[in-house]
Order: sequence, then structure tokens, then C-alpha cells
Amino acid sequence: MRRALLAITGLAAGTTALVVLKGSPGTSQAAQDRPVAEAPVVPGGSAAPDPTPGGVTPSARPGATAKPSARAGASRTPGARTSATTRATTAAPRSTTSAPKVTTRTVTGPVITYRYGSLQVRITLSGSRIVDATGLGLPLDGQSGLRSDDVQARYSGSSGEVVARQSANLSTVSGATYTSTAYKQSLQAAIDKA
Repeated sequence: MRRALLAITGLAAGTTALVVLKGSPGTSQAAQDRPVAEAPVVPGGSAAPDPTPGGVTPSARPGATAKPSARAGASRTPGARTSATTRATTAAPRSTTSAPKVTTRTVTGPVITYRYGSLQVRITLSGSRIVDATGLGLPLDGQSGLRSDDVQARYSGSSGEVVARQSANLSTVSGATYTSTAYKQSLQAAIDKA
């Protein structure tokens, strides 16, 4: 119990000694080193009392010369905030260019003549992507017309195999080999032109 009491008393005495030796929280070495002309002003509007012993300034003592402060030019005390400091900021340049507009264009392949007639393929592109394909001039009558309908149904349109694969590498429609081959040839030529 005695040790605890001695420890607490010693701690209190040490803390008190530090506070007294350190001074009030607003003063620091930089404030004490200021020349008299820059002495801090107290709330009453007058200069604060002289920090030198005896109230005599170094320049007022006979034969004494004023010593330049070790921190000449340092008029700010550590931790003090100044409202006069401003931070220059530059705004980032704004971009006024808009994204390039995607253009839609149509490219038509050559007319391919094959065993049951002739056909050509027209593709619609948005940028570099195929968004639609259509077979033109396909036979309409008889057995050839039915085969043409099968080819058109599988390859053409915005949901056809041409749009899905984005190439002329298409599977051949069963029973319409000649028509499928002619369609792929015209399509490949249209893609090459695009």
C-alpha cells in the first residue's frame, strides 16, 4: 500500500513539475525567441510582458547587443493555424469531346450464280459488328424456293447464324448445299468489303 501511495505521489509531483517547467500550453520556444517588436499581443490590446529577466530588453542594457534569433523568420508557433494561407487549386480540364458515334452502314456482296439461280447477301453493320443479314434474289418457286426459305431462316435476320457467328463460317443447311455455299460466298465478299 505504501509503494502505491509513493508511486502516485511521485507521479503527481513529476507531472506538476513538467507543467510548471514547460509553461502554459500556448507558449513555445518560437514565441519566446521573438524580438520585442514582434511580441505577442494579449487580449487587452497591449504587448505581452517582456520574457527577459528583469524586464530589460537586450538592446536597452548598457553595452549589450541584440542577438539575432536562432529562428529568424520563423514567426509561426508550432501547432498554430493561420487563416491567411490559401491553397491554389487548378481545376482539371474538362473534356468537351463526346464519344464517337457508331455509324450503321449496309454492305452488299456480289451476285453469286449457282445451280438453282443466283443470289447475293446484304449485311448491316453497326461499327464493325454485323447486326443483320439478308439474302437477296433467292429462288421463290418449287423445291428451290423451299430450300431458299430454309437458308434464309437459318442465316438471315438479326437473330440468324450470321449475326451470332460474326463470320461466313456457317453450318451448311441440310438439303440446300448449293444455296448454302452460294450464300456463304456472297457473305464472305460482303464482309471483306466492310
